[in-house]
Amino acid sequence: MAHHSTMTVAAAPGLRVLVIEDQHDIAANIWDFLERRGHVVDHCADGATGLARALDGGFDVVVLDLGLPRLDGLDLCRALRDAGRGVPVLMLTARDTLDDKLRGFAEGADDYMVKPFAMRELEARIRVLHRRARSSAATRVGDLAYDPAAMMALRDGRRIALTRMQGALLAALLDHAPNVCSHERLLRAVWRDGGGDIAALHTLVYELRALVDRPFAHAMIGSVRGVGYRLSEAPCAEAT
Repeated sequence: MAHHSTMTVAAAPGLRVLVIEDQHDIAANIWDFLERRGHVVDHCADGATGLARALDGGFDVVVLDLGLPRLDGLDLCRALRDAGRGVPVLMLTARDTLDDKLRGFAEGADDYMVKPFAMRELEARIRVLHRRARSSAATRVGDLAYDPAAMMALRDGRRIALTRMQGALLAALLDHAPNVCSHERLLRAVWRDGGGDIAALHTLVYELRALVDRPFAHAMIGSVRGVGYRLSEAPCAEAT
């Protein structure tokens, strides 16, 4: 008797998804569909509760409605990023203007879908965001690394949570190491809207050094007076 072998393809592992949506029918449809697809779903119906749950961590992706009671979706996303949380955020909105999309991306959203939408596309985009976050390789110089997806620095085995601005500063320094990164380039990297100045940059460097340099045996972030800053494996003298 001939034996027929059947090749099975393993299903993609489920993700932990936080849905922050105040319209009950939309939230229920998303929950039902994603759970049938093997995902673990949590739901919050207002922005303040959603922010608290998102800050607790443990989610692979946040699906975030733009118009929410108690805390608007844009403000929620900004607060999440300012708190150093790099979890991917997929924004949902009934509005489809370029300005709305640009505002969402400016506050830290990773993707954008306009209602109504197909559930299969929603799940596909959630998986893409998760893959992209996982594949964001940490940049490393010596024993100092930065993971932009998690907004987390790692030095000598110690994990250090950074704010969005601290992370952008460290990423720019790592990208240019061991060369000098000019004040102007650092200002553009951190304040993309042009809102920063030299004094604010010096303050931010001071904050970053307090986290990734001073608790350790030697400083890696050094100053080139009047030019910029450099990051190096070799011990650097701190700027005054």
